[in-house]
Amino acid sequence: MNATHISSYYKTSGKRVVDLLFSVLLLLISWPIILMIIVILYTRNEGQIVFKQLRPGKYGVPFWIYKFKTMSDKTDTDGNLLPDFQRIHTIGKWIRSFSLDELPQIINILKGEMSLIGPRPLLMEYLNLYSNNQQKRHLVKPGITGLAQIKGRNKLSWKHSLKYDSWYSDHCTFGLDLKIFFITIKNVFLKKDIDAGKYITRPPFKG
Repeated sequence: MNATHISSYYKTSGKRVVDLLFSVLLLLISWPIILMIIVILYTRNEGQIVFKQLRPGKYGVPFWIYKFKTMSDKTDTDGNLLPDFQRIHTIGKWIRSFSLDELPQIINILKGEMSLIGPRPLLMEYLNLYSNNQQKRHLVKPGITGLAQIKGRNKLSWKHSLKYDSWYSDHCTFGLDLKIFFITIKNVFLKKDIDAGKYITRPPFKG
């Protein structure tokens, strides 16, 4: 079996096996942290623990993504949500600083909607704004972390972030995924590129 066949097998079958093994292992390791966060958020958010939102998955098929709820739903006098930096609370900042808000996405991986490594699932309203090349990011399952995340995460411009996503869809291999995984772990402990100013995440994509 040559390198091309191995890469093809990994993308079609092997990656799913790795996702299941890693997600179960991650769940076993992190369950005490998950339980602690659930208790804290239940108290801080008046019972609201998980934030869910419809996001595009592979081929743009929508699915519900799960995250720990780190922001309030405070609005201005017109009923519009306040900017991210005005809605995130102290506990939410701490949870985000270690990317712990992403842990509920283990459920998405187990359900087969996401992968451990892949382009981050963005908003549904962005689907019609991508160029043909940027659309390639949806040829693979979205991930908890990905190439764009280790290249700068929220500090990257949309142009460069989507370029890395599209490149990954063409060059996904076990070796690349392993590299992304370990660099992500390092970046989490260094709290690297967590936010993008007042948006906490990044400004909206305009196309």
